[in-house]
Amino acid sequence: LRVLDASWYPPKERNARQEFKERHIPGASFFDIEECRDKSSPYDFMLPSESHFADYVGGLGVSNDTHVVVYDGDEVGTFYAPRAWWMFRAFGHKEVSVLNGGFKNWVKEGHPVTAEVTQPTPAVFKARLNRALVKTFEEMVQNVSSLKFQVVDSRPEGRFRGTELDQGLESGHIPGAVNIPFHSFLSETGHEKSIEEIQEIFREKKVDLSKPLTATCRKGVTACQIALAAFLCGKRDVAVYDGSWSEWFHRAPPHYKVSESKRSK
Repeated sequence: LRVLDASWYPPKERNARQEFKERHIPGASFFDIEECRDKSSPYDFMLPSESHFADYVGGLGVSNDTHVVVYDGDEVGTFYAPRAWWMFRAFGHKEVSVLNGGFKNWVKEGHPVTAEVTQPTPAVFKARLNRALVKTFEEMVQNVSSLKFQVVDSRPEGRFRGTELDQGLESGHIPGAVNIPFHSFLSETGHEKSIEEIQEIFREKKVDLSKPLTATCRKGVTACQIALAAFLCGKRDVAVYDGSWSEWFHRAPPHYKVSESKRSK
């Protein structure tokens, strides 16, 4: 078993690595999402190559036989951990879990924390990208007309509708997408809601979990909460549009960007 802290915060707000050094779950290692990504991409947090991922997680002591548990310290309970969970699954690793309730509930429940940083013994990890779990810009464009899969957007309603800026970008959504803000799946305490509650959320939005589904967001992070919620309901094949709105905004033609703010002008 290897425990990984996958926290990330806007640099001006909190320092994830520093907080990890000050206190973390005993034996945990820091999974740096800034390091484990495609640094050549103009978009944030895009998947790294198979070899980059394999080398990085191998350095954290993760082999193909390791059960990985990921968590983060976000106040909502879990924010970046599902992204790390999905990355492992995208690279063919099935034994990976998310700590329900995150680090804040671990502390709240009185479990041990430490400032001692342990050095894991490097391991060999072989990565093979499961392309069924990743959607490209081209596939998303084709789907606008083919409707081969459902698209769920996990951003807040205002950003989905285009009525508020999305981290400096004009906002809006992909034609045909359904909006389920990711926090819909979390309880007030920051734990995942029950499977029955999650199923009802999907039903209310007319999302059919028996049919193909792709999740999107701003930069491919909270979309993974959609994939995790569906996974808990037994659907293990939800894909994530890795580039998400940050790529769509820059590459899609204007008529493929649905925004209420444009209509109101």
